Amino acid sequence: MIQFDEDTYRKLRQRAFRQERSLSSLVREFVEDGLEAPAPKRARRLRDFSSIAAGRSRQRHSAPVSERHDDALATAFKK
Repeated sequence: MIQFDEDTYRKLRQRAFRQERSLSSLVREFVEDGLEAPAPKRARRLRDFSSIAAGRSRQRHSAPVSERHDDALATAFKK
């Protein structure tokens, strides 16, 4: 099952109607065409990944939390 926003769904229905075919067959064709098309080559730069370090926090005495998460959780519940 795929859910589309209203505008996309309306455009798909209109195209399927004009081509006298089902909406499902139209979507299957689009997906197949998309899978067969070569992926665009794009250089990756650090700024392309805006989420990196977006949630940085001060870990203080629990650093690194990835290794001491149980201790950090216990300390947080004691407060």
